[in-house]
Amino acid sequence: MPDSDRIGVSLRSQPGGPAVDRFFSLSARGTDTRTEIIAGLSTFLTMAYIIVVNPSIMAAAGIDQGAAFVATCLAAAIGSMLMGMIANFPIALAPGMGLNAYFAFAVVQGMGVPWQVALGAVFLSGLVFLAVSLLRVREWLVNGIPVSLKFGIAAGIGFFLGLIGLKNMGLVVGHPATLVALGPIAQTSTLLACGGFLLIAGLSARGVPGGIVIGILATALAGIPFGLTTFQGIASLPPSLAPTFLQLDIAGALGLGVLSIVFTFFLVDLLDNTGTLIGTVHRAGLMRPDGTVPNLGRALLADSTGAVTGAVLGTSTTVSYIESAAGIQAGGRTGLTAVTVGVLFLLALFLAPLATSIPAFATAPALVFVACLMARSLKELNWEDSTDYMPAIVTALAMPFTFSIATGIGLGFIAFAGGKAIAGRAAEVHGAVWLIAALSVVKFALA
Repeated sequence: MPDSDRIGVSLRSQPGGPAVDRFFSLSARGTDTRTEIIAGLSTFLTMAYIIVVNPSIMAAAGIDQGAAFVATCLAAAIGSMLMGMIANFPIALAPGMGLNAYFAFAVVQGMGVPWQVALGAVFLSGLVFLAVSLLRVREWLVNGIPVSLKFGIAAGIGFFLGLIGLKNMGLVVGHPATLVALGPIAQTSTLLACGGFLLIAGLSARGVPGGIVIGILATALAGIPFGLTTFQGIASLPPSLAPTFLQLDIAGALGLGVLSIVFTFFLVDLLDNTGTLIGTVHRAGLMRPDGTVPNLGRALLADSTGAVTGAVLGTSTTVSYIESAAGIQAGGRTGLTAVTVGVLFLLALFLAPLATSIPAFATAPALVFVACLMARSLKELNWEDSTDYMPAIVTALAMPFTFSIATGIGLGFIAFAGGKAIAGRAAEVHGAVWLIAALSVVKFALA
């Protein structure tokens, strides 16, 4: 049978038919509709924990949890569909872990910034990201930031997230003499949270899809007999989005004291999305022979548009999810995988009672597990060159210990530029690094 006939038979056997195949280039990438839908389901199950965890974190910032749940689902749905339709990549989007914690605990609680102003900062950072995505300055910034600092930032955000998770588990408490100390480990909620963490880790090691979601639900269910979890049901019509929709304060975010927050959201968003795109596109076999990412501009356009949309809806920065690798492992190769994830997030809107029933001690193990995943980036450092690994470690340590992602980034760039200069290797420092390091020095001097 000629190849053209084989393709024709294949297309007729697919639920979506030739139009879907042409739009997403299914045949050209060696896949089909069924495979892409299964891949989308795999990705959704792997990242579905965000519909429980993110509203909980947003509630810590004073945002209505029901509205945050709706905003999370809609932001993930819209962002994933944009990625699938615009860039044709099997990459899903949702509010980013780490950035949501920075939003709630560092910006709102730590700095006393109203959550409406913080949403305005997210919106402005998305606009900056959008502008950078449309201009050639994108390559200048992305290529200028050294790989070691990218690894350090990823690990630092993980440690920051881990500290919050350990606190919510009850394992870490404040102490006037030692700063931190072991909490009341015999407390029931702490023991249940520790068990949930081990369950998540074990399921992950076994390769069970949705292991994080299973761990969260099992921990929450275990808390019911002890009165720690109040079950509110499983499904209902979605809560109102009114408490957060268009509540962002852009004027407030333009204030001088908030611009550094805008910059932090933007920089982490840029690095996070670029790193995730490179990793997932490489795993999908879609990277060009020269190591560049095809449709990078379109992918970043989808990312930045998703970030702006999320802020309008009422949630922190929307980013590409590394959990998309689960769908890629299942055979996903096109944007149909991402669109499938988007549809599933829309269906998840009707699970609000279940999501809002989950207490903080049940979601905390997921934070710590995600922190472990993010910390793996440190193994990629060049441990033979102190000017390489030192700035990355400074970045990673400074984030949790100063309780600020922005401070960690600033100190890391200063350490990189200063270390290279003192070592007589200033020529290795890109202009983008000098610029960010100089701005960070000014910021710390005026603090």
